[in-house]
Amino acid sequence: MLYQEVKEYLGSDWIAFQELFRKSLHSEMLLLNRINAYMLEHPGKQLRPLLALLTGRAVSGVCNDKVLRCAVAAELLHSATLLHDDVADDSPTRRGVATIMSLYSPTVSVLVGDFWLSRGIDLILMKCDNQVISYYSNCLADLAEGEMLQLEKASSLDTTEEDYNTIIFCKTASLFRASMMSTAYSADASAAQMKAIESYSFHLGMAFQMMDDIFDYSPRLNTGKPVGVDILEKKYTLPFFGFLHNAPHEISSEFVERLRLLEANSGEEEKQAFSREAIALVEQYKGLDYAYDRLEQEIDKAVTSLSVLDDSPAREYLVAFARYMSVREH
Repeated sequence: MLYQEVKEYLGSDWIAFQELFRKSLHSEMLLLNRINAYMLEHPGKQLRPLLALLTGRAVSGVCNDKVLRCAVAAELLHSATLLHDDVADDSPTRRGVATIMSLYSPTVSVLVGDFWLSRGIDLILMKCDNQVISYYSNCLADLAEGEMLQLEKASSLDTTEEDYNTIIFCKTASLFRASMMSTAYSADASAAQMKAIESYSFHLGMAFQMMDDIFDYSPRLNTGKPVGVDILEKKYTLPFFGFLHNAPHEISSEFVERLRLLEANSGEEEKQAFSREAIALVEQYKGLDYAYDRLEQEIDKAVTSLSVLDDSPAREYLVAFARYMSVREH
């Protein structure tokens, strides 16, 4: 599997990342240490630090202390946002594992998220300069603005594709960009290398979220994630835009009007029937084809961005991760 292969390639740098990651979470509070240990036992894919370390290698051939700190900060910030998201979404599980919110309480989940966020910021402040700090501070603002825009548009039901692009940049691609731009800068990348990494991280992050949105309309993929959730939350995503583009106006407008009338407290059977209908309409009117076309465009742009970097195993793994976006199953 690609993730394991990259970890083996990174070798001592990956070991150093893990050690710094664990060390950064130490606390004198027994409850906090117990919760942190639980989370460390279920770490997820850790894609962002992998990409961050690969960036350091691709730019300079090595990962210095500042690169390692940026990689750890990226994972700490990402995990913090998930802890907060679990509360906002009232999620009992994530990746098939019980959330901190369900094991303890929403308050505990928010507080642990705050702790992880503060430790990520501390790591950067200790050794990195203001430019690195700005990458992450801008990212945190983007995350908040993306969530607010998504809530606003779910309420008004007038999301455009431009809005969608803004939302997925803020909520997903922004952290990809901060993770990789901070390590490229910390590895003393040239102006041309910085521009390449900025473009790559943007398009890769966009592709990552587009594939997640495709999953929500793809029950046959058996990803383990629930499907048909986005439409019940009145979120317009790329497959749904494909349906809106391709379906006759009377069909799409009638469905949107019914969506407008769907209440959050509607019966579970009614909501599931509506969700199944949305999935069927997206399939009937080639919404997934529309989404896959856009996804491939983003992947191609990400790969093309790397052409200015010197050939190296790290560069080839960055290319491989971009290509992986369209075939990953979770």
